[in-house]
Amino acid sequence: MLAVPCDRPPPTYAQRSLDDLGIPLSEVTFCVVDLETTGTSARDCAITEVGAARFRGGECLGTFQTMVDPGCGIPPSITVLTGITESMVAEAPSIREVLPSFEEFVGDAVLVGHNVRFDLSFLREAARLAGRAPLANRSVDTCALARRLLRDEVSNCRLGTLARHLRLDHQPRHRALNDVLATADLLHLLIERAGTLGASGLDDLLGLPSMACHPQAGKLALTEDLPRSPGVYLFRDRNDHVLYVGKATNLRSRVRSYFSSDRRRKASRILAEMARIDHVTCTSPLEAAVIEIRLIHEHLPRFNRHGTNWSRYAYVKLSLGERFPRLSAARVVADDGGLYLGPVSSVGFARRAIEAVESVVPLRRCTLRPGSTPQTHPCAPAQLGVATCPCSGQVNETAYAALVEHVAQGLTNQPGLLLQPLEKQMHRLAAQERFEEAATVRERARILTECLLRQRRFNLLRLSGAVRVRTRNYGGADLVDGHLERAWADLPVDDPPSRRGDGPGVSDGRPPGPVPKEDADELNCVAVWFNRQADRLSLLHCAGTLIEPITPLPDFKPRREGTTD
Repeated sequence: MLAVPCDRPPPTYAQRSLDDLGIPLSEVTFCVVDLETTGTSARDCAITEVGAARFRGGECLGTFQTMVDPGCGIPPSITVLTGITESMVAEAPSIREVLPSFEEFVGDAVLVGHNVRFDLSFLREAARLAGRAPLANRSVDTCALARRLLRDEVSNCRLGTLARHLRLDHQPRHRALNDVLATADLLHLLIERAGTLGASGLDDLLGLPSMACHPQAGKLALTEDLPRSPGVYLFRDRNDHVLYVGKATNLRSRVRSYFSSDRRRKASRILAEMARIDHVTCTSPLEAAVIEIRLIHEHLPRFNRHGTNWSRYAYVKLSLGERFPRLSAARVVADDGGLYLGPVSSVGFARRAIEAVESVVPLRRCTLRPGSTPQTHPCAPAQLGVATCPCSGQVNETAYAALVEHVAQGLTNQPGLLLQPLEKQMHRLAAQERFEEAATVRERARILTECLLRQRRFNLLRLSGAVRVRTRNYGGADLVDGHLERAWADLPVDDPPSRRGDGPGVSDGRPPGPVPKEDADELNCVAVWFNRQADRLSLLHCAGTLIEPITPLPDFKPRREGTTD
């Protein structure tokens, strides 16, 4: 065994974090590896030679080479190919003996190989048989990189072909260390080529094999100035119109993924029209999510689906300002004393929520105003027994007021008044094997639950007033009535901001008024963030109340096969 060590910190075997992946390629330590084996199957064949070399910034830091006793015969064809005979490995150590020193030599370097999956498969199998953990290091395949960067220059991407075509200093000889040095020459040449496509960090190099063949790969250079931090990106066309707005925890990685892993048809259309990329750097994912929503509302990009239709949102309205209130879908909020739930995504969604309520409580459905003189015949829904009909005098104002109060309480403080009857309907129909009807009731209950949960989140934030929270990973944030005022990396020394002048107020604890359409997306975004980060937040200040109701809303989402309700 021949190992030429180098001065370096003690090796660590922890896998690099996403932040580490953004270090410049000149600072990355690569360990080029090559194995000679008795065949092509890691299960049935064995290793006969191991070669490796460590490089950083183009400089060789050390080499490792040893013959290995495969514990079996070497086929004549392999001897002809590699020149390795059984006498050469007779006194060599076994792979079990070689692995500890080899792993120490590799350390935390990025593994490199030509068709590196082949070498890794043998190393994983050897580690398994030796009872050792497999190497967790990231790997770079020079064969895959060559296919993307040199495919038009060579007939194939075999190491020998590439070495001859590129006139590398070292030529492969089917011996481990010779092939390692040839692969290292190839790696450094490919890194130079990759620089023309904006690859400057390890994450860029790892993703390049799937990017460089993209029809819009020439635009990868537009990503060179993007930071590896949370933020918002804007794709613009040649006329400076915003095509798409998105958020990311790592701006550079996310935008470059459009050239590789993102196979959506929309993504290819965006890249074809894109001429420029703008970005806004943020201190946290929350700030990025909120700024994304605000920019979508401002620019209404045609490739964004969510957030561009906020003007079409609608409300579920209980018309408390009239004599016999009823439910309806409203596009605007009027100062008419009504109870408004929402806004929700569309008028159709609001109407389906209304169907859920009306299937439990028989409010009137006709649009005529009841007069002083009863009509001769009740309306059609009343004749079917699914609604009351004040117009025909079937119900007096006192009895009808009780129905209205039942619905009002169900839409605000006591959702169980509406959801529990729906759940009983669903189970009764399922027990009767009327599964399609049960599924219809379940869908109604799911939609109503979604509306109530959304409203609960809105009210929770709008009653909290000025709030300051600290997160475990990203500093903290100041919010006012559910709106993000600012995000910070270090705790600010000034006091939290006071309540907005047009806010709903927090002193009396009553539910605030209807949520404006333009505020709904941001409030929902903040509410979802609070819910997901609850175990990572520290509440530093709250001017109002920030208390989640004890009783959670039921979940009416269909269960997958094999799960239980």
